[in-house]
Amino acid sequence: MRVLQPLFQNNREWSERIRASDPSFFQRLSQQQSPKYLWIGCSDSRVPANEIIGLPPGEVFVHRNVANVVVHTDLNCLSALQFGIDVLQVEHVMVVGHYGCSGVRAALFQQRIGLSDNWLGHVRDVAERHEARIRPLAHDGERADRLCELNVVEQVRNVSHTTIVRDAWERGQKLSLHGWIYSLRDGLLRDLGVTAQNLDECNERYAAALQALEQ
Repeated sequence: MRVLQPLFQNNREWSERIRASDPSFFQRLSQQQSPKYLWIGCSDSRVPANEIIGLPPGEVFVHRNVANVVVHTDLNCLSALQFGIDVLQVEHVMVVGHYGCSGVRAALFQQRIGLSDNWLGHVRDVAERHEARIRPLAHDGERADRLCELNVVEQVRNVSHTTIVRDAWERGQKLSLHGWIYSLRDGLLRDLGVTAQNLDECNERYAAALQALEQ
């Protein structure tokens, strides 16, 4: 237990700082979460959702996995999506990838890393689907960055085709999907142009985003 004692000390200091600046913060936080945003991102420790977009605890509902993948057989991700949309009534779902993603790089260059190879098969599928958009790039780093972008675009499309999102749109619920990518080099987000509020719009933005990534 002593090995992790610094983390408890950090926690106490953080709690004290928060209470000093906002005495009622934890009281409000303990009542009920009502975030407007659902963040589906990578598990990478360098990509902290709340901090990146400057929002405090309670404002962002977060699901993370290796390489920010959304597939229809992943009940963990689908449960978070359903809870966020149906229970918390989030208004925005953001799929957020990042440049320098080791999972994406492993998928692209067929690097064996263990059990995760099975999960990253979904990203390899994206790479194979868009080989013509990746192969012409001159350097490995450029190819990996392009796959990071393409992976986000594909995952937004996957989100749009879930029964959860389609049912929400059909009943008129206010819900927008977004695809962003984060740069570890400068800490900035980039919008990949797949924001949509219905399935037809998502399909249109998907095609336009792919065309933009060819330029």
